[in-house]
Amino acid sequence: MAALALGGVLGAVGGLLGIGGGILAIPVLVMLYGMNQALAQGTALVMMTPNVLIGFWRYRQRNPFPLQTAVLIGLSSVLSTYPAARLAVGMNAVLLKQCFAVFLFGLALYFLLQRSSASTVDTLPWSDRWLPGVGVIGGLFAGLFSVGAGIVAAPILVKGFGKKQAVAQGLALALVVPGAVVALYTYGRAGHVDWKLGLPMALGGICTVSWGVAWAHRLPETSLKRLFALMLIITAVLMLRQQH
Repeated sequence: MAALALGGVLGAVGGLLGIGGGILAIPVLVMLYGMNQALAQGTALVMMTPNVLIGFWRYRQRNPFPLQTAVLIGLSSVLSTYPAARLAVGMNAVLLKQCFAVFLFGLALYFLLQRSSASTVDTLPWSDRWLPGVGVIGGLFAGLFSVGAGIVAAPILVKGFGKKQAVAQGLALALVVPGAVVALYTYGRAGHVDWKLGLPMALGGICTVSWGVAWAHRLPETSLKRLFALMLIITAVLMLRQQH
């Protein structure tokens, strides 16, 4: 029941912020269940995979975009997810945790600077033929950290390709789905998944992710960005505190 409730909370947060909930699930699994970094990442993927699929469906319902574009980005992410995941399962757990924390701090800094920027320079959006590159970049983060693909992809889609924020978040979730499946397979084969814990967490997330998506369309975008940056900083600090 505790795992079911935990999955429900993380699923709602994941839907609200357009992510799978894994960014919060990983440090929670490390702290509450004493998992090492690789096991926590693999177990978080069990919860993330159905969450991002439902989130993608809900975002596309509210902000329709070509399914072909989503499939193109999603499939291209597989090219880099598998080798990155293989690298992750063979890394030292402490080093992986440190890399993950630095990654989160960098993302938080990006969102804070973006929010405080007073002006922007208008530029022509990049051609959609470069969209598979977004998938490859996102797949790299999905395999290495088991999370982060959508978080990295959404800003690229908005700033580089001129996509609306809601459309970018939906496309980013499309990128996460195949990457999460490949990463979960890789972590599972390496024995870095606690299925007994991950499955009830996944069920809890399935029940609440749609609620989170609905709230994402009600809150002001500025508030969402602040909340998202704060979540990244808190998560990174928690990861570093668990280093020893």
